[in-house]
Amino acid sequence: MIVTTTPHVDGKKIVEYKGIVFGEVISGVDFIKDFAAGLTNFFGGRSGSYEGELIKAREEALGEMEKRAYSMGANAVVGVDIDYETLGQGGNMLMVTASGTAVIVE
Repeated sequence: MIVTTTPHVDGKKIVEYKGIVFGEVISGVDFIKDFAAGLTNFFGGRSGSYEGELIKAREEALGEMEKRAYSMGANAVVGVDIDYETLGQGGNMLMVTASGTAVIVE
C-alpha cells in the first residue's frame, strides 16, 4: 500500500478513486507516563514517554486507515493528513486521526 501526503504518486497514474478513508486512535496516558512527563517538564528536556505514545498512536491511525483503504480495493492512499487532539478532563488522552483518499494506481 502506497501512502503519501501528495495528491498523486510519481510515476503512477490514478485510475480509480475509491473514496475518503480515515483511521482514528484514542490513546490514554497512564499515571507512570504522566508522572515521568511531569518530571521532564520540571527539569527540562524531551518527554520520551509522551513521544513514544504519540509515535505509537500515529502508526496505529495510519495502519487503520490503510486497512480501510485495502478493504475498499485500493492500492494507495493520497493526500494523507494527520491531526492530533487532546481529550479528557486533564487532557490526558490523545486522539490521532489520519485521513486521505483511497485510490487505485497503475
